[in-house]
Amino acid sequence: MFATVIRAAETGRIPLSLSQASAQVLPPLPLYRRLLRAHRLLPAEMRFMGDAYIKSEFRATRSTDNPLHIMAFLTQWKRYLDEIEPALKADGGAALWSGRKLDTEVMNTFSNEQVGQLYELMHATGEVWKTTEQLEQEARDAEAAAGVKSEDK
Repeated sequence: MFATVIRAAETGRIPLSLSQASAQVLPPLPLYRRLLRAHRLLPAEMRFMGDAYIKSEFRATRSTDNPLHIMAFLTQWKRYLDEIEPALKADGGAALWSGRKLDTEVMNTFSNEQVGQLYELMHATGEVWKTTEQLEQEARDAEAAAGVKSEDK
């Protein structure tokens, strides 16, 4: 289990010791604030979902006593911040940032509950990533279907 926690807390390919990891993470409250500030540059739908997720994760982890869990949690959020901040600040924001694929090695460390949460998140974000044309076409299709139903009555 110890190797898994270190692997989850690493910021590069070289595993970090606990002292190295603590030097690279921010305290929880400043990290939380910077994450919410970074999300201000996201489109409204993405910001709403991202802010709600950050708030719920930090709230759920507030009562954790395990230092390894806390370090892994803070390190992963710091990695996310380091990835999203420069992309959002550069040339117009969210247009440049499209996320990244999960590493297979990381996926194998997830519990069944985490995999379930990831699956739910995937379906919840499906609407956010649609283009304007796709959303307009779906709206036209829904209006057409509603018109057909009202004519049948």
